[in-house]
Amino acid sequence: MTQPLLVFDLDGTLAETAPDLVATLNQVLAEIGVAPVTYESARAMVGGGARLMIERALAHAGVSLPKPKIDQMFDDFLVHYNAHIADASTLFPGVLAALDQFEDAGWRFAVCTNKIAQSSVLLLKALGVADRFAAICGKDTFAMSKPDGRALLMTIEKAGGRHDNAVMVGDSKTDIETAQNAGVPVVAVDFGYSDHPVATYKPNRVISHFDALWDAVADIDRGAAVGGVRKAST
Repeated sequence: MTQPLLVFDLDGTLAETAPDLVATLNQVLAEIGVAPVTYESARAMVGGGARLMIERALAHAGVSLPKPKIDQMFDDFLVHYNAHIADASTLFPGVLAALDQFEDAGWRFAVCTNKIAQSSVLLLKALGVADRFAAICGKDTFAMSKPDGRALLMTIEKAGGRHDNAVMVGDSKTDIETAQNAGVPVVAVDFGYSDHPVATYKPNRVISHFDALWDAVADIDRGAAVGGVRKAST
């Protein structure tokens, strides 16, 4: 029998990565003479990948640049970010205990993120958990990326799982729509990088701490329509 699989988003789900992402964003903005974005404003720009973060920051500053210049900023961003991948980034509280609990019960894990794959692997290695994931798939792993449900389905396949025996865990509209597009149940964390309350997007369950993940997953009725939102208790 195929082992059940948890597929996690990375930024804002497994790890609080905004400090290093924002620091890198402001570094590349400074290089073109644009004033830094406040941490509070920039944190809300995280979640769609580095290029989108740059585009959001430029729009926030009222700056319009040609695509080749944005491409260069993106390349510079990756070089700086990969060199400072976990200066201040940390796993969210309860992640390790949750992985231990699910692993003891026979579950396997994968990552499906819109972060570049190389950066994703570097980060998870720096945080000491890369070897716990059967597959680490980024925005550039497949020909398509989230919210295209195929990115999730291909991640599940790459990890040796089955879509009918998998659960997605994410923090944003993109993650929830990805799971819904793939026909996979989704648990949303409410402490990540979402513009609006994650319950707005009708995940199967919402949790506020990884201590609640076990009960949330156990409580999902696989035969119910996606969108039955209930806040899981710790």
